[in-house]
Amino acid sequence: MATVDVVTAGNRKAGSVDLDPSIFEAPVRQHLFHAEVRRQLAKRRRGTHSTKNRAAVSGGGIKPWKQKGTGRARQGTIRAPQWAGGGVVFGPVPRSYEHALPKKVRRAALLGALSHQLREGNITVVDALGLAEYKTKRITQLLRDLSLADAPVLIVIAVEDPFVERSARNLHNVSVLRVAGLNAYDVLRHRKLLLTKAAVAAIAERLGAARGEASS
Repeated sequence: MATVDVVTAGNRKAGSVDLDPSIFEAPVRQHLFHAEVRRQLAKRRRGTHSTKNRAAVSGGGIKPWKQKGTGRARQGTIRAPQWAGGGVVFGPVPRSYEHALPKKVRRAALLGALSHQLREGNITVVDALGLAEYKTKRITQLLRDLSLADAPVLIVIAVEDPFVERSARNLHNVSVLRVAGLNAYDVLRHRKLLLTKAAVAAIAERLGAARGEASS
């Protein structure tokens, strides 16, 4: 079982916490990362692209020239696909790119992502963030004190915390997620993870071995 130090907001040791091995020592499978990240990015696509076929393009109601006698190829409408300004053949239409992935695969990808970050030494556990006001400077100072200011950071909190979430939203390299929304893509795309002690307990409750067996 892995044990990591718990630090204060001022980067002073405040104890240690044991990490559930079923979560933070899970197998790291690259192909599951690919499948889950691809699913998440596909779901985020708006799919609003659209083109008009020959029936939807305006104009072209009259035959451009008579059928015979001109020496030119016969044409029925100037809105046919071969004409400039004509309809598009088999063009994109609005659709959803979302596709399903088994829950076990998604869970395994998330566990693998957390385990990978722990092995790389990218996880920091803080006892509490201690924000009592909306202040971006407080988040910036906190990250600087924890030596996390130079890398993209994912802050994971146990439950809703408006002070933390709003204070960090203007920082381009900082994201805040509640444990309920923790996912493989966001874990992997940040170089550092900052977890509160309460978030570690919430992750164990959501993803622990007993919970996984119950849901399978």
